[in-house]
Amino acid sequence: MSDGSDEELELTSPLVPLFVITNGRGLPSDHQYEHTTLVMAHDSGSSAAARALSPEARKVMDLIADGFLSVAEVSGHTHLPLGIVRILLAQLEEDGLILVRKPIPRVERAERELLSAVLDGLRTKFGA
Repeated sequence: MSDGSDEELELTSPLVPLFVITNGRGLPSDHQYEHTTLVMAHDSGSSAAARALSPEARKVMDLIADGFLSVAEVSGHTHLPLGIVRILLAQLEEDGLILVRKPIPRVERAERELLSAVLDGLRTKFGA
């Protein structure tokens, strides 16, 4: 039934369930890969684990090879759901193929009086 063309079936097509892409792995905990967590490919791209990557994982690795991207950016560029990207990143981190930089925690709100005092001091010093 082939028409002679060598078209490959894309694994992310609607014919392939998403759990096939993740090999049935479950989601990592919510705090592990937040939207703003940064990921970058590690230099060990020639390892056996790197050679055995799925097409989706390879696409993620190619995307983050040049520098840090957030988990949300990886999801947007790959057109994969955020949950699937988080699972792929967890697998890549376990294999030692990526570096993960956790988001910086939010600082507590600074007191308004303290900020006003700093601003007044700057105005006094620099005459604004």
